[in-house]
Amino acid sequence: MAQALPGDAPLIHDLIGIGFGPSNVAMAIALSEHNARVGRQNAVTAHFFERQPSFGWHRGMLIDDATMQVSFLKDLVTLRNPASEYSFLSYLQSRGRLIDFVNHKNLFPLRIEFHDYLEWAAAKVDDMVSYGHEVVAVEPVLRDGAIEYLDVTARSGGELVTHRARNLVLGTGLRPRMPEGVERSGRIWHNSELLAKVEGLEGTDPKRFVVVGAGQSAAENVAYLHRRFPEAEVCAVFSRYGYSPSDDSGFANRIFDPGAVDDYFTAPEDVKRKLMEYHGNTNYSVVDIDLIDDLYRQAYQEKVLGTERLRFLNVSRVSRVEETGDTVRATVQSLVTGEETTLDADVVVYATGYRPADATALLGEVAGRCHRDDQGRLRVGRDYRIATDPALRCGIYLQGGTEHTHGITSSLLSNTAVRVGEILDSVLERGLKEAPDAVRPVADGIGTAR
Repeated sequence: MAQALPGDAPLIHDLIGIGFGPSNVAMAIALSEHNARVGRQNAVTAHFFERQPSFGWHRGMLIDDATMQVSFLKDLVTLRNPASEYSFLSYLQSRGRLIDFVNHKNLFPLRIEFHDYLEWAAAKVDDMVSYGHEVVAVEPVLRDGAIEYLDVTARSGGELVTHRARNLVLGTGLRPRMPEGVERSGRIWHNSELLAKVEGLEGTDPKRFVVVGAGQSAAENVAYLHRRFPEAEVCAVFSRYGYSPSDDSGFANRIFDPGAVDDYFTAPEDVKRKLMEYHGNTNYSVVDIDLIDDLYRQAYQEKVLGTERLRFLNVSRVSRVEETGDTVRATVQSLVTGEETTLDADVVVYATGYRPADATALLGEVAGRCHRDDQGRLRVGRDYRIATDPALRCGIYLQGGTEHTHGITSSLLSNTAVRVGEILDSVLERGLKEAPDAVRPVADGIGTAR
């Protein structure tokens, strides 16, 4: 329940972030750079809570030869501040690989290298974050009949800590999506946990894997398992006739431009739908053409040699999956004939994508003050702020879950650097109001209060 503001108010942060993945790391960097410009007395005070014990981003998918699908220039800062000390190029310089990377003549670094960059950047602002803290409640704090602040309570072990905020930035990320009725288990995986699960197969002799899905992750899983287990058969199941190549051509890539967000936001609903239909092949259920060619080349070579371990069951779906002792049985149904094929496998991997986390799940009664459209979707302003009742004076901003309002870049790295700058501008423009009895923390050199 809402509670009145007590006379002995705690320290109040201008901004609290929930989650500390790439988007909120970029937010922390934007705050740090802003505070370095304006000085301590005008600094924006901020703190972030992250339930993981340390920074981590899709660790289960850091396959050794997998590359990013986005240019290194779309890092956490460059499109907002090309001179930033937090850029990927600055990271390379710190690692002694800048010249080597330039000589590599490649816009797309290894995914494991980009993850190292993200860890490096997160470490530079880690005094803004409490790792190992899971947010369990957000409660409104009343002042003069209006909600002036939000109390954010996080659990670490058996202890609870509460911080007070004028603004929230929700960066709660994505959740693995499984088909309806299918649960993850020791032999039924989601691709997000691939590498950790594969370690558990060390010393065993798997005979067959089934990989479900037609996107980049599915194709990468097929290639990795085929290479990692040279005696095992790998069966790829997807409803298409073959993997579809991603469109990363210059003109199509404009859908990821910051200006495209303006276009999408102001477009009528029917135009929004058309844009998603036209350009979904830049990101959804598509595969890098080089990987498609490699897999086809491998499959053809095996056919020539008569040693086929790589199988593609196209225009098909897995209609049923059940564990049977030390195997898992997948029933694959042809979408053309309805004919069913039974595959007994050691593991079935679902590369079936992700869904946005429920942005309001942690907001408690505050969620009821967030406005929704006639389809039940959150109403979100161009500045990524949720539209709320006038009595809720706090800003609640979204980093993700805004595809219906801001377009395809909602959950992607492409626009992260620009987005956090826009959110910060909004926070500043709305004013960092403080109550007369509130005690405002003095920020340290990079603008955070502990």
